[in-house]
Amino acid sequence: MIAKLKGRLDSTGIDHAIIDVGGVGYLVGASSRTLAALGPVGEAVTIHTEMLVAEDSIRLVGFARAEERDWYRLLTHVQGVGSRVALAILSALEPLELHRAVAMGDKAMIARANGVGPKLAQRIVNELKDKIGAAPTGTPGIPGIIAIPAGGFAADALSALQNLGFKPAEASSAVAAAEEELGDGASLDALVRLALRKAAK
Repeated sequence: MIAKLKGRLDSTGIDHAIIDVGGVGYLVGASSRTLAALGPVGEAVTIHTEMLVAEDSIRLVGFARAEERDWYRLLTHVQGVGSRVALAILSALEPLELHRAVAMGDKAMIARANGVGPKLAQRIVNELKDKIGAAPTGTPGIPGIIAIPAGGFAADALSALQNLGFKPAEASSAVAAAEEELGDGASLDALVRLALRKAAK
């Protein structure tokens, strides 16, 4: 399973980028939001990925932020939402905007995305409303959640704790406390270990 690529941005297209990792070019599908965040061709990039395995193909989908990747996973579990529609939604809405739209039942906001009609938007709201507490939401404006900046070890540690089953509020609080105690130079391993101890208290 390829979870992350770190290399040089070789080129971009309308819906994809090619990341050169040690001389191997990985074609990665992406939302317009992720493509815009990658920066200029030739620069170093790190991109979170989801690997899609089918009978006749293996594809990578990439995300500038772990939060976007995790929302992609949630969206593609909704009946009728494939990879293309999920990327269209993530092109139209930031993860925080999407979280608010689902939480408030704002199907019109979700239907702004290409390929999403009112019925599908309503299904997305209905199916995800009770699940979004499990989505990484290290963003301001959600009660009980401490803001964790996208990118860097703190965001990765937050994702790790939530993948282990901790609630967003618990995970963000533990990671923030661990980061404050360890300082800016802490490794991801040290950050996760301390955050786990704090979350388990």
